[in-house]
Amino acid sequence: MLTKTTKQIRVLVVEPYYGGSHKIFLNELKRHLPSFEFIFLTLPARKWKWRMRMAAPFVAAQLPATRHVDIILCSTFIDVACLRGLAPSWVQDTPILTYFHENQFAYPVQHKGGDDGQYGIINYMSALASNGLAFNSDYNLTTFLKGCLGIEKRAPDMPLHGVEDIKQKSRVLYPGMDFTELDGIAQPERGKVTTFVWNHRWEYDKNPQGFFAPFFKLAKKDIPFNLLVMGQSFQRYPEVFDQARDLLGQHIRHFGYAKDRTAYLSLLKEADVVVSTANHEFYGMAVIEAVRSGCSPLLPKRLSYPELFASEYLYKSAGDLFQKMRHLCLHRDDLPACNSRALTDKFSWSGLVGRYGKWLTAYL
Repeated sequence: MLTKTTKQIRVLVVEPYYGGSHKIFLNELKRHLPSFEFIFLTLPARKWKWRMRMAAPFVAAQLPATRHVDIILCSTFIDVACLRGLAPSWVQDTPILTYFHENQFAYPVQHKGGDDGQYGIINYMSALASNGLAFNSDYNLTTFLKGCLGIEKRAPDMPLHGVEDIKQKSRVLYPGMDFTELDGIAQPERGKVTTFVWNHRWEYDKNPQGFFAPFFKLAKKDIPFNLLVMGQSFQRYPEVFDQARDLLGQHIRHFGYAKDRTAYLSLLKEADVVVSTANHEFYGMAVIEAVRSGCSPLLPKRLSYPELFASEYLYKSAGDLFQKMRHLCLHRDDLPACNSRALTDKFSWSGLVGRYGKWLTAYL
């Protein structure tokens, strides 16, 4: 952690989507960097498309006429180029850093056409207009650079070469995680049946169909297993969850959003294996949290997962996933040894806070 100074560095945090992982990240950053003074300028986490289009003029109008901060920290839900153009003149001389929790180029597209990549272009413009950039994974950075290159190639009659500049001012900074509460919960005795957990959002991009499909097969073959189905659900969610509740009822030990965080963490401690079948994942906080609780990870060999966990925890295909799950059900003693702290310490705030301090001060 940085040494406390007589004059705190003042950071204006601009977050037009203050909710979920964005909110947790900023609150934890503020808590773990007391040598900085953080001033939050936020909007509730809703209507993300409108936030990306119109947050910049709104924020610009809120800024005072004279400089009052040393650094501006933005998220990808604001058009930084537009903000610089509309804000008071002091913003031109103030370092702006942008943290990428995600990028609009790598989201799975449900319906092709419509926006002509405008949200990816906003990310591209923000990257060009920022002094420094940080990404929550190398996968996020790599897919962003690829998307930017594609945009440059598509631009008619306008040779653009901004990607190299973007690459030079980019770095990867994992979002820190606080494991204090989880570490304080006692580990229960392991049962005799292998317990798998789903602790992701109940949305299509997490590919619940791919998750439940092998369990349907295992159930038909009368192979024993238990299942914890958690994660955040919404008013509308993929129908495969209801199908799973009907067809796998005798195997399900919990179904639905946990009543509070303590209950959620206690349930995680009961699981043996955390599985992801996601089609979209820029980082993987839910998986890391489950691994910290003692779960052995079983993850696709793509997206951000290969940079987070060793190959022994990855599967190559749906068929490979089924075979590994079947083996773990029939040969419980073959569960790979999971030293949860060794696998996850590198993702804790204690190991990352110094790197964030250096990033925030690098452009002063």
